[in-house]
Amino acid sequence: MALIDSGLGLLSTAGWVRHLAPELDLVLLMDPEGAPWGPRSTSFITDRLFAAAREAVRRDAEAIVVPCNTATVTAIDVLRREFEPEVPVIGTVPAVKPAAAAGRSIAVWATVRTTASSYQTRLIAEFANGKPVERVACPGLAEAIDHGNVAAAAAAIDDAAARTPHHCDAVVLGCTHYPLVAPEILRRLPAGTALYDSAEAVARQTLRRLPRATDPHAAGRVEVLLSGREGPLPASARAFPVGRALAAAGRVPREALVAEATLTPTLELRLPRQRADESEPA
Repeated sequence: MALIDSGLGLLSTAGWVRHLAPELDLVLLMDPEGAPWGPRSTSFITDRLFAAAREAVRRDAEAIVVPCNTATVTAIDVLRREFEPEVPVIGTVPAVKPAAAAGRSIAVWATVRTTASSYQTRLIAEFANGKPVERVACPGLAEAIDHGNVAAAAAAIDDAAARTPHHCDAVVLGCTHYPLVAPEILRRLPAGTALYDSAEAVARQTLRRLPRATDPHAAGRVEVLLSGREGPLPASARAFPVGRALAAAGRVPREALVAEATLTPTLELRLPRQRADESEPA
């Protein structure tokens, strides 16, 4: 199975796959030379995504997962036209639907590009059940996470939290990088705020589309491609428990996924459990 993102946004979904089906061989295709994709043009993102997908298919990937909201918004449809039905292509969308179904007042944290996109507007219109949704752009947060820069991430989180209205009792993480600092986000938000993320749901949706059973005693390979070249996970990935677990190529324990980025190690992460169909993975 192949997972494609420009940076560390693929870690959470890869971690869930590795937790649920450790026997699968994973190829993590990252693009440090082209990162971040957020401010790039549509043609640039599409070209980089297609190059990674073609390499994944060349390596006999049984599925292509795009755990990146920007790439999903930009090119998932053309990617599917190119590779399906032979190779399933699974995208990622923010978990607006389950947050709205819980009857909560919602804020969606996302990159500047995703926040301003017509895609997010359509997503909210379709799944928010008519409830008001606050859109909170988080400039610099994904980039800080990619660099493992805890101080810069904390500053970006402070800024976003200050702009999140107090009446919002749920925050949807609209960028796949953000779950890596979920405890720090919760620490900056009012007590009782719930976070919604789709990484587990996307992983489960992907596994449902693969014609194989899981073997919890096996351990498949974890390969990393950096802008098309084999290499190790970036050093910044080791700032997060799931990154360290993936680098060790063993099974990823659940505690590395539900208490990621222990900037505040004693904080209990209150992520609601979701069925895969509740998060509407693309």
